[in-house]
Amino acid sequence: MKYASIEEEINDLTDQLNYHNHLYYQENRSEITDFEFDQLLKRLELLEAQNPSLKRADSPTHRVGGTITKDFETVYHTYPMLSLSNTYSEEELLEFDGRVRKNLSEPYEYFCELKFDGVALSLTYENGVLTRAVTRGDGEKGDDITANVRTIRSLPLKIQAHRIPGHFEVRGEAFMPKEVFNKLNEQRAQEGEALLANPRNTTSGTLKMQDSRVVAGRQLDCFLYGLYGEDLDVRTHEESIQLLTAMHFNISPTYRRCADIQGVLAYIKEWEHKRHELPLETDGIVIKVNRLDQQEQLGFTAKSPRWAIAYKYKAASAQTKLLGITYQVGRTGAVTPVAELAPVLLAGTTVKRASLHNANEIERLDIRIGDVVFVEKGGEIIPKITAVNFEKRVANTPPLAYISACPECHTSLIRQENEAVHYCPNHDGCPPQISGRIEHFISRHALNIETLGPRTIQGLILTGMIRNIADLFDLSFDQLNGIMLEEDGGKTKGRSIQQKTANNILQSIEVAKNTPFEDVLYGLGIRYVGRTVAEKLADHFRNIQALIDATIEELEAVDEIGERIAQSVRAYFQNEENRTIIARLAAAGIKLEKENALLSEDAALAGRTFVVSGTFEGYEREELKKTIKLHGGKVGSSISGSTDFLLAGANMGPAKLAKAAELNIQVISEQEFNKMIGKA
Repeated sequence: MKYASIEEEINDLTDQLNYHNHLYYQENRSEITDFEFDQLLKRLELLEAQNPSLKRADSPTHRVGGTITKDFETVYHTYPMLSLSNTYSEEELLEFDGRVRKNLSEPYEYFCELKFDGVALSLTYENGVLTRAVTRGDGEKGDDITANVRTIRSLPLKIQAHRIPGHFEVRGEAFMPKEVFNKLNEQRAQEGEALLANPRNTTSGTLKMQDSRVVAGRQLDCFLYGLYGEDLDVRTHEESIQLLTAMHFNISPTYRRCADIQGVLAYIKEWEHKRHELPLETDGIVIKVNRLDQQEQLGFTAKSPRWAIAYKYKAASAQTKLLGITYQVGRTGAVTPVAELAPVLLAGTTVKRASLHNANEIERLDIRIGDVVFVEKGGEIIPKITAVNFEKRVANTPPLAYISACPECHTSLIRQENEAVHYCPNHDGCPPQISGRIEHFISRHALNIETLGPRTIQGLILTGMIRNIADLFDLSFDQLNGIMLEEDGGKTKGRSIQQKTANNILQSIEVAKNTPFEDVLYGLGIRYVGRTVAEKLADHFRNIQALIDATIEELEAVDEIGERIAQSVRAYFQNEENRTIIARLAAAGIKLEKENALLSEDAALAGRTFVVSGTFEGYEREELKKTIKLHGGKVGSSISGSTDFLLAGANMGPAKLAKAAELNIQVISEQEFNKMIGKA
């Protein structure tokens, strides 16, 4: 398309991309492929970089972040963000209803909606454009986090609707979906970082990050539930929700208008268990008088409105005894305290252990051996100790002193400034660090050497045959065949490696030499370098030597690589022992450079998105995904309107087939896929 000016092209691209974002995030459908969308976005990013004065406030490039905020400006709310009164009992709800009935001389009804466990936000729109996003703060004032909130893709940057007030505010709850939170914790576990406690705290911390690019990568979402402003022409809260829906805001469909308090109680009962099926955490129900004039009549107390109340579901909780504390050492040297508990049944499972995270958490709880502690599961992903029952504490129980030496190698622990975690610095001599690094190196998403399990790795370390990842490639048949492996820290002799097993191990190690560079880089176990970061570094630097030579500034120039990651990568490659290991890996034939992928428009799968399901004769699942990417295609995690093909293997479930049929997505076999890439 020919444009009369750069400004015209920027405006057209902005409108196109906002339209497609709306289709994808509000209507769950697509009219173009991800590849086509990305090409339009890249073009807009280039033009805006060359012409910054022409960048619009509703530009979709805000979604990817890039703004660095050193300090957050304090902003006063036009409409105070008051807290709601809470209750956990039906009796108090009936008392609330009684007060409403006493103060209103006419019929009334309630509006019920789920209380999402996230971070409250106030969003200001001027002439349909998002101009400011502010946290709740103390209710009267909060922090301006506009740059970070703009990265939430379900929030419209510009309203596309017939009826738009000139100036209005929207209230909502930002949250991290449970699936995103679980994946983030899985990644942190793989990288040797402490696990995050819950989605709510993670959301709060994310929104206050200084680099909006990192925020964008966290995939936050937001449900809206309130509308404020003049001349809105709405008479009830329900009508305001309908207006927000018409303006294409992301509204949870779980709300209900109830004729009386009995309807409210029925709604609460319905969602007590059903709420766990939702993609986000929710801890209760918000009940509001529906008519706005009646809300005004009821008014406010000093802290909360008289026309609304929050009913909180009780978290699954139990009391049990703290038997002791053990300390786990990860592959990066991070030491994590773990509470050893008397077994207790909680939310259908028996809980015996709970992470205490770090020394700060132990100090905050003032927890001591022998204490009776409160354990909750509730909406948490993992059990947590919430408090100590001090009434049951035995007199003169001594305070808990955090360990000063590594529980495995007895090296003095270190604690870096501004970090809560203690570390064992004995990188090359601490057994769990050695085994952890090797196990990570051979894991499924790294070199994927399935014939070497944790027991075998431990045995090979104890016998002195391996001390690092490079030693694996020096193993020979004569060394492995018939060797009796030690177990239990060298105290006993375990199983022996027989001829067939020895051959299988060596064959798997040989196959692993063909592992792509980005997977090898991930397998090195560099702190903070997960799979995504490894891919970005491999794509940018192309080979290991360029990465070794890279400066901090060159590393930070890579997309999504911040100062912390850059310093960690630089420190890793400055270590002489690490460079020696890299040289040995190169000599062994490991791929330490990026293969040239078929990324041109002529690539067999260019611009096509695949969802892979089932098992396959000629491919492992991860191998198949890599093959798709090598030929220019993309791999989706779930079927949507942007999916081009469902690649169906054996034993796949019926749900994906049904979804593909519903969206008219072509289903192809392994043989048809091979034809597409020119493989006989």
